[in-house]
Amino acid sequence: QVQLVESGGDSVQAGGSLRLSCAASRNVLTYSYAMAWFRQAPGKERELVARITNSRRTNYSDSVRGRFTISRDNAKSTLYLQMNSLIPEDTAVYYCNAVIQGTHYWGQGTQVTVSS
Repeated sequence: QVQLVESGGDSVQAGGSLRLSCAASRNVLTYSYAMAWFRQAPGKERELVARITNSRRTNYSDSVRGRFTISRDNAKSTLYLQMNSLIPEDTAVYYCNAVIQGTHYWGQGTQVTVSS
């Protein structure tokens, strides 16, 4: 059974930093082709924030490139998202995503709120 549990969301002021974590059930990071962070703001569609493949190739949305860093620790079965220079537009629920044999799996989400 695939389980993804996000943590680290909080309320911060603009310019601050947060580190999100996604604890995955055993072997998820090993068997997933790619892991990713998505976010969904109120009234908006869910959007890709950052993605990392099992070969550690990364890509980022234009809105976060240079501010956010995605990483993975297969030994700890954990995906991370380091978020720096946060702006109010980053306010959203952040979701962890894993793709295993073509199937997408999601966590329950963690709320990030950035105030100006």
